[in-house]
Amino acid sequence: MKSPIFVLPESMKAMQALAAATEAHLSRKTAELVHLRASQVNGCGVCVDMHPKLMKRAGETDERILAVAAWRETPYFTEAERAALELTECLTRIADQRNPVPDDVWAECAKHYDEKALAALVLTISAINVWNRVNVATQQIAGASGWNI
Repeated sequence: MKSPIFVLPESMKAMQALAAATEAHLSRKTAELVHLRASQVNGCGVCVDMHPKLMKRAGETDERILAVAAWRETPYFTEAERAALELTECLTRIADQRNPVPDDVWAECAKHYDEKALAALVLTISAINVWNRVNVATQQIAGASGWNI
């Protein structure tokens, strides 16, 4: 089927409203890092194709974009970005751990993000996981699904 977002256009409005609610509290660079990493973990081809393009337009370097999949083994990310990427992996893989978000992961994020930014980070991670699941469930193909960037 085509993307459920296009079948039910009001769902697109809801997802856009959620994104708009978080924009003022989380940097675009951090949001895009989170989007790309969750999409890599989830195997969402549409988002793995789209988000590097958006990152590039926002001024992100190729070096950082290409290193997201191996962020732990590269020097390109700040401590705050590393905390966000760790939280992204925890929230994306919630079924893989008995305690999906250990206290030390949460505490590290709380060192770098105030309450509103941390709320925005959790909502941003949650939203990209929704997008990934919709695209993966309906086998959307990068470049062929109406998502032209």
